[in-house]
Amino acid sequence: MKAAIKKTASIVALTCAGLSGTATAANLAGTDVKFSGYIKLDAIVSNYSEGSLATGNLNRDFYVPALIPVNGLDEGAQMDIHARQSRFRFTTSTATEEGDTITGVLEFDMLATPNGNDRISSSWTPRIRHAFMKYKNWTIGQTWSTFMDVSALPETLDFIGVTDGTIFDRQALVRYTSGAWEFAAENPETTVTPFGGGGRIVADDNVTPDLVARYTHKADWGYLRVAGLLRQLAYDNGDNIDSTDTSIGISVTGKINLDNGDDLRFMLNTGQGLGRYIGLNTANGAVIDANGELQAIDSFGYAIAYRHVWNEKMRSNFTFSALDVDNDTALTGLGVTQKTYSARANLLYSPTKAITVGGEIAFANRETEGGLEGDMNRIQFSAKYAF
Repeated sequence: MKAAIKKTASIVALTCAGLSGTATAANLAGTDVKFSGYIKLDAIVSNYSEGSLATGNLNRDFYVPALIPVNGLDEGAQMDIHARQSRFRFTTSTATEEGDTITGVLEFDMLATPNGNDRISSSWTPRIRHAFMKYKNWTIGQTWSTFMDVSALPETLDFIGVTDGTIFDRQALVRYTSGAWEFAAENPETTVTPFGGGGRIVADDNVTPDLVARYTHKADWGYLRVAGLLRQLAYDNGDNIDSTDTSIGISVTGKINLDNGDDLRFMLNTGQGLGRYIGLNTANGAVIDANGELQAIDSFGYAIAYRHVWNEKMRSNFTFSALDVDNDTALTGLGVTQKTYSARANLLYSPTKAITVGGEIAFANRETEGGLEGDMNRIQFSAKYAF
């Protein structure tokens, strides 16, 4: 009974300490618990060359290439102010009798979730981002895909920034790490374009996990990382279509440290059937042909970012990212996205280590196979307190 009371008191103390910012850890029966995260306010002004976006559209909260409108009338700029990117993270550390450590992570934010509004309460629903444990060489749970390189992402006010050509995916996985090598089996999912075009089909018919292998070379100048993806694309509509195809991909990423404290980050991603892995699923993994068979869609994306340090409190990032999709228009139709690109520049200032404020300008373009085209111009201001 006393142990239960002590544990409950520790939980209450941890919660209060985390909310007040006076402490970040407590010990719960041999487990250390740390509360961290950040509070971030974004003010975003966007203008689209081919029409405005309705409130609630994801592209008004952060850049989603596929959602740039390519038809309609220009209705002027739109402004959004939100704190939905704010997040909180619990990290646990448990020592075992054998001298090892078990690490657990549970993280939430409020971005890209429903059940909120801008009229009265702005009370958005939390969503799970990460939920995983690490023990020895194993990582088990939901976290960043092994095919994705978080370290190569630049510091942008936008949620991702170099979205077009970036591999971006969080999902359930089992990963084994041995030195510079990582091997993973991850949750499968297939997105499909109907024959002749139409709304996206999200299939859940895979029988094998997505397989990823990754190697990282580290040096004084920075690092180079190469990852390979092998997966099955599958769709069964229970009627006249029951088909699979093979998807393969390769990702080469890295960071080069310069003598003056600046750095250069890059990403090169290509493959057949990358689909949901690249550009926030701008293109689907496969298209259905006239015989009801899946045909993988090829794509190529890249991103480059230069970070310049002005002084110990001020820095800037200059980025460019692009995606090119090789659609067979005889199968997909002309309404699908052929290519997108975006560029941005920012100025960030940290009066103290835990606070960052800044401004960012961005331009983005999307073009369909039918020649329709739309642009996005955006100015964003942010203030973030990390704890």
